Amino acid sequence: RIDRRRKFHATVLLRALGYSDDRLLEYFYQFEKLDISKVKTGEDLETQSYFRVMDPEIILDQRPQLQITDPKSGEVLVKSGQRINKRLLKKLEAAKITHLNVTLNEIKGRIIAKTIFKDGSEEILVPCNTPLTTELLTTLAENGVKEVELLHIGPQKTGSALRDTLELDKVISSEQALIELYKKMKPGDPPTLEAAQLMLENFFFKRERYSLSKVGRLKINEKLELDDPLDNTVLTKVDILKTVKYLLELKEGHPNRMIDDIDHLGNRRVRSVGELLETQFRIGLVRMERTIKERMSLQDSETMMLHDIVNAKPVAGAIHEFFGSSQLSQFMDQTNPLSEITHKRRLSALGPGGLTRERAGFDVRDVHSSHYGRICPIETPEGPNIGLIASLATFGRVNEFGFIETPYLKVENGVVTDKVEYLSAIEEEKYSIAQANAKLDKKKAFINDFITSRVGSEFSMVLKENIDYIDISPRQLVSVAAAMIPFLEHDDANRALMGSNMQRQGVPLVKPKAPLVGTGIEHQAALDSGSCVVASRTGVVDNVDAGRVVIQA
Repeated sequence: RIDRRRKFHATVLLRALGYSDDRLLEYFYQFEKLDISKVKTGEDLETQSYFRVMDPEIILDQRPQLQITDPKSGEVLVKSGQRINKRLLKKLEAAKITHLNVTLNEIKGRIIAKTIFKDGSEEILVPCNTPLTTELLTTLAENGVKEVELLHIGPQKTGSALRDTLELDKVISSEQALIELYKKMKPGDPPTLEAAQLMLENFFFKRERYSLSKVGRLKINEKLELDDPLDNTVLTKVDILKTVKYLLELKEGHPNRMIDDIDHLGNRRVRSVGELLETQFRIGLVRMERTIKERMSLQDSETMMLHDIVNAKPVAGAIHEFFGSSQLSQFMDQTNPLSEITHKRRLSALGPGGLTRERAGFDVRDVHSSHYGRICPIETPEGPNIGLIASLATFGRVNEFGFIETPYLKVENGVVTDKVEYLSAIEEEKYSIAQANAKLDKKKAFINDFITSRVGSEFSMVLKENIDYIDISPRQLVSVAAAMIPFLEHDDANRALMGSNMQRQGVPLVKPKAPLVGTGIEHQAALDSGSCVVASRTGVVDNVDAGRVVIQA
């Protein structure tokens, strides 16, 4: 994180990346053209005519100080001070109005968007980001400038924050910005341009020093509406620009810009055992690399043997430590087949890189709408770990990025198809999903016209033609243990929690029998737990001992 050590203006970083003020203003703001071709020098500026080039996107919701009339009929289309809504905008477009008359007061103080050069030379007449004054207007008219581009700073747009910061920031050029950045990050070192450029490259743009990982790139692409390839695991200049723009629009209350919900499963991923082991292995390799480099620098290279410099103990030690003393390395609970399968499907928010019981608040422990079909809302321990340790839902699976997916049947034109699609919590937000108990006819079409369905995090009545998916099963919502409770929907949630936890403590019987009332999942749970010995072919049991069962096929 570049801003951990010292605070500095975001514009310093943007300028250090090589962006000029002109390019930054062009990227962050909309421009509005002002026609000043009718301005005459030596005359009173108050009485002269100024025209805005009409841009429908910009003038919408604005209140002009001068009334707007139809040039042909003379009819008043917009009164002075009246807000231009979509209806009035259509009137203006129908009247083919291309320019709007404005007063001097309306344009005074507006910001010039682009640097204006003297005719036929590279000499700057007016730099960009300069407020328009009467003196400046006179200068522009004297130099024959016909049109000026101004910044449009409106509500729910980028706001004036970036433009104000550019004006206040004393660092002007890209080179100055790099030096300033280097001074902030490494206060004692003498700043040079080459060292500053190398430091910035190493921070974000070198694969050896920085990695977003595929998941990071996926999330950035999704948030900032990019389509970069997933193997591009370093930041790009566009990423930084778009991030700043997103934050500025969020500050101004843009309707499509929202703060992420930290408890949403689209923002929480499962780190599998393999991934944790990979991290430990990498730590072991780094330790081994250090010792190899030390030994190579000390010993004579001619008499050196491979076994003299390579010592695998750091790697083996890291792996043994992970399996032996890690908080997440637990002895498997094998009281009965259910306890075994539940332990294998457990999800924990504790452990290295996670939360601690003391720091975890109520929000983290609570059930979230995105848990539907992914994490069981019932099965969790009582006591201090409540909500921090959960169970994977019956049909849930973890995808390659670590996000939990749940299956749905595709619905086309109000008819349920046999096509099964797995959706993550992020993908699911866009669709209307009906419940598994929705009434269907023999052709799998919805009987009712309006169906209770989930849209995002809310339940609503949706027309059957607008339904996209339907749940696969009512037990999709809960874990294996909770799915074993008969008539679960009639239970109090606290009792169901106790019941699903207590089933795991049941001691197996010498002579087991099928339950009188069951839910039908018992057989599959016992098979999948791995605790039952299952014959691959039918036959007669020939011989049994403590180590094997012989079947005569």
